[in-house]
Amino acid sequence: MGVRRRPVLAIVGRPNVGKSTLFNRLLGRRVAIVEAVPGVTRDRLYGEAEWQGQPFILIDTGGILFGEDDPLIEQVRVQAQIAIHEADCILFLVDAQDGLNPVDEEIADLLRKSGKPVLLLVNKADNPQRWEAQRAEFFRLGLGEPIPVSAIHGHNLAEVLELAFEKVASPDNAHLSVLDEEPLRLAIVGRPNVGKSSLLNAILNEPRAIVSPIPGTTRDALDTPFTWDNQPMVLIDTAGIRRPGQVQGSLEYYAQLRAERAMQRADVALVVIDAKEGLTHGDRRVAQLAIDAGRACVWVANKWDLVEPPDGNPNKNTPVKRDFLRLVKQNAPGFDFIPVVFVSALLRAGVENLMRTVLQVAEFHCMRVPTGELNRLIHDALYERPYSRKGKPLKIYYATMAQVRPPTIVLFVNDPEIVHFSYLRYLENRVRARYAYTGTPIRWVVRPAHKEPESA
Repeated sequence: MGVRRRPVLAIVGRPNVGKSTLFNRLLGRRVAIVEAVPGVTRDRLYGEAEWQGQPFILIDTGGILFGEDDPLIEQVRVQAQIAIHEADCILFLVDAQDGLNPVDEEIADLLRKSGKPVLLLVNKADNPQRWEAQRAEFFRLGLGEPIPVSAIHGHNLAEVLELAFEKVASPDNAHLSVLDEEPLRLAIVGRPNVGKSSLLNAILNEPRAIVSPIPGTTRDALDTPFTWDNQPMVLIDTAGIRRPGQVQGSLEYYAQLRAERAMQRADVALVVIDAKEGLTHGDRRVAQLAIDAGRACVWVANKWDLVEPPDGNPNKNTPVKRDFLRLVKQNAPGFDFIPVVFVSALLRAGVENLMRTVLQVAEFHCMRVPTGELNRLIHDALYERPYSRKGKPLKIYYATMAQVRPPTIVLFVNDPEIVHFSYLRYLENRVRARYAYTGTPIRWVVRPAHKEPESA
């Protein structure tokens, strides 16, 4: 990933709100098929354009729907989510003539959790008087000022591009291009015999993984540099992590120590579990080690071919997968933020989805929330659920994200002694509801307000 030469704007919305018309209008040529029929655009369409001499990439997506038990609708939704992940700014299109739709609200939730900047565009808002009457309705989406546009006539589209480029260029915008040119380090960790080395081979044998064993770039014989989608990476394979009482002999002890140190120097821990066995206490212990080290995490449910016969689509949502996810949530309640990816390392199935997830959680791991936004969120949370202990009400004077990798929030309060971990969990849930932070732990530091702020 690194620094992009051209900003990427993605158009998303439910079916038949005018996304393809907007796409063609912004490109100045007809690329997407435009018909008044939902679902005409299914895959992502890419176009190149310029705005005031600045080239950019535009992505058109299929109409997003939820709750439909239809593989095609699910595939369209997955394609749209990929576009959201690739984009620097989202153009979320809704329809003024239809008014606010429940699907619009679900898409808004999805976009908030993506952590990407969003412009809310209300298409077909050609009647100024009617627009003033319904403008407040679209504020309910919680995505800022709704912008009336006409994709057919081009109304307000120059202003839209100007605002989009402001968001892309803003130095305060922590949601953009957060991965730098340093290699992204992935530690493959887990209990013995869950398929860690098989997963490493499956990733490196993918056509999109370019392995480059350059001398002097690794610290350990099991570090493998490679490139995935132009993002330099290093895969760190490790020995299986056992419970302390099960470690036998000095060789196994030092192998275990190296595995734990590998997590310390990784950005993302791929915690491999045996899908046939389900999530075990040992798996939770490995994940806890990664979280304690401040690493982003992904559950990798390997050997899925032994649970469910392969059907050529490892990303397909099935009842068996839903049951598995429910059991993971039930058996690991403190790890709800860690995504689960289903793979078969032996069949090299699900690797593409795994790597997309890795890039997503890596971005969240180093995403900084601007101080003003964070303070508004924290103060709103305190207002909605005031807190007191031993008769003393909590006052939060100031909040700041002091560092990332992992995100660390410092609260300056009237008395740190009264802040219980359960209230911090409530605040964390509010932060995740707004910014998702999928796969990454959030650390909290509570300090007295009368002291000078220090760097965390």
